Amino acid sequence: MTVETRLFLIRHGETAWSASGQHTSRTDLPLTENGILQAELLAARLGRLQFAAVFTSPMLRARETCRIAGLDRVAVVTDDLREWDYGAYEGRTTDEIRAEEPGWTIWTAAIRGGEAVDDVGRRVDRVIERALAVEGDVALFGHGHCLRILAARWVGLPPSGGALLELSTATVSRLGWERENRVVELWNGASHLA
Repeated sequence: MTVETRLFLIRHGETAWSASGQHTSRTDLPLTENGILQAELLAARLGRLQFAAVFTSPMLRARETCRIAGLDRVAVVTDDLREWDYGAYEGRTTDEIRAEEPGWTIWTAAIRGGEAVDDVGRRVDRVIERALAVEGDVALFGHGHCLRILAARWVGLPPSGGALLELSTATVSRLGWERENRVVELWNGASHLA
């Protein structure tokens, strides 16, 4: 491991469900026209950077964002970057769920038929370990909740600490170092989308 290793978290471009606020984990949706445009804008931003490694979720929305951004030829697909499995909540909005379960939040609920937040934490810990074995910058193409949990784990928070970090589609975040301490250097960067 070298303290020069930085992680660039890239959330996939917009899908129909991310636009509507529906929880999307295992449903394999394509990018919308706007999501494709967002990925093209990402390509311009990421094109100025050199990555020693690129990892992507196997889901179409992440792989397409990676491809349009021009990094698919060197990308390694890993299941550890899949979105949190929402189980019974898949395809539903928070408002729809709260109509049946007042006060519900993904961060505190028991996820019926899906993953616990700590399970996602263990997956992203493996991603971090793999990235730290690389000398140089690493690009990670993934999903909103999974990348939020990864950032929380990077700075030593429990997986549920991802609740404190909002992450929009097609944004770039950078995790790095202040001396020997892991820090968030940039979060939810969207200047390329303006």
